[in-house]
Amino acid sequence: MAATVLCPPTPRCHRATSAAATTSGRASLSHCTPPLPARRWRGRSSGGGTCLARPARAVPPEQSGGLSQQAAGTAGTGTVVGYEAALGDVKAALYRALEGANRGIFGMTSATRSEIHGLVELLESRNPTPEPTAKLQEKVNGCWKVIYSTISILGKKRTALGLRDFISLGDFLQIIDVKEVSEDLASPSLHPKEKAVNVIEFSARALKILSGKLTIEASYTVTSPTRVDIKLESSTITPDQLMNIFQKNYDMLLAIFNPEGWLEITYVDESLRIGRDDKENIFVLERADPSEV
Repeated sequence: MAATVLCPPTPRCHRATSAAATTSGRASLSHCTPPLPARRWRGRSSGGGTCLARPARAVPPEQSGGLSQQAAGTAGTGTVVGYEAALGDVKAALYRALEGANRGIFGMTSATRSEIHGLVELLESRNPTPEPTAKLQEKVNGCWKVIYSTISILGKKRTALGLRDFISLGDFLQIIDVKEVSEDLASPSLHPKEKAVNVIEFSARALKILSGKLTIEASYTVTSPTRVDIKLESSTITPDQLMNIFQKNYDMLLAIFNPEGWLEITYVDESLRIGRDDKENIFVLERADPSEV
């Protein structure tokens, strides 16, 4: 016999008695059932009856991916927890966690790093672009700024490079140049080389402020729906005065920022990109104005 199942259960009605049963055997409880939401979902209960239930909050399709247990359980100031966390909320929490972190390049507490990595994993689990290398022109092309990285310059390296007091590290920018290639170009030699340029800005305090930059040019090749191989092409420091400062430890500086290897794009949308490389580094970048370069 089919019965009406109310989900969630309502308190027992003070007027519900055996005498209230209808000739069909169904109990009439409409006079005491709390008002249901305007929008109702009707389905079948496991016992065959009709189930009236409040629907779960709608989640956009691009946010419906599952979360890793570690990411879903992340706790900490500003951290968003749960399967229904909107991407915008997670991104806002990540920006709050990164406040004062100086991109993490000079170190941070393990608690802060753990919080940031939990939010990064949460975003990666909801990546709206599962095959980013198929959409490089649309999603990746252009100028980006690093807002977090696990690359670190600590201890003797920081001292040797003068990055404690004498030299300040400025913005770390990346320009991705994606060439649109016609499908009828059969010969690989006719394909223009895909290029990525990293620009690390510095300022040195001497008799006056001296500004300059390390420019690293690299080429890349798509190897999977999510991965590119990167090859270092050239590197320069300008102006010459800044090169003179770094000359002695230039190899050390280049080793820190050399992008050669492979890079996995684990998250990308219109304003934020996350990647992981073969050296187990994590990079978080935001869209930037090309005029900043």
